[in-house]
Amino acid sequence: MTYKDKRLPNSFYERNDVVQIAKELLGKKIYSRAGGILTSGIITETEAYSGTNDKACHAHLGKLTNRTATMYENGGRAYIYLCYGIHHLFNVVTNVEGKADAVLIRAIEPLDGKDVIIKRRNFKIFTPKITAGPGKLSQALGINKNMNGENLITSSVVWIEIGDYILAEDEITIDKRIGIDYAEEDADLLWRFYIKENISVSKY
Repeated sequence: MTYKDKRLPNSFYERNDVVQIAKELLGKKIYSRAGGILTSGIITETEAYSGTNDKACHAHLGKLTNRTATMYENGGRAYIYLCYGIHHLFNVVTNVEGKADAVLIRAIEPLDGKDVIIKRRNFKIFTPKITAGPGKLSQALGINKNMNGENLITSSVVWIEIGDYILAEDEITIDKRIGIDYAEEDADLLWRFYIKENISVSKY
């Protein structure tokens, strides 16, 4: 298997079931080469957002702004935005052009570049919780808005590769998404997924 073959293909992202994709992203590996430095981690927690029928989604009811424009592109793009003016959040655009579905990557288990991750997170020692949260993992991997719109299949600065194995259903916990009380009944959707018993998860 070549380096290129390890990346998830367009066909993975272009499917119309964002919830299933969010579940299947668990165990995959995310890589960043910010500032020429390689860091990576195993995806341990995700949340699905649907542009057509989800009040928690930035693109609900077809909302199109400068921020959400990336969500309307073809699946396989990085959608990165600034939350509360502080935290960069990394999302994976899915579905076909015009549908505005995306998966928020909420946590990872660090792999490559742990020394760099410690420094970026302003920690003194390594802890598995160092990347347990969407803002934390972006800071650790050096991900910011400059990477918004990057093609995850061809990019040299951020991409996602296949994992070492496929998780079984009983290895995945399904729960409500976090911090979306404003979404009314959609706040109760069970669209958050994380790897059971993995310490690098934001909230159990």
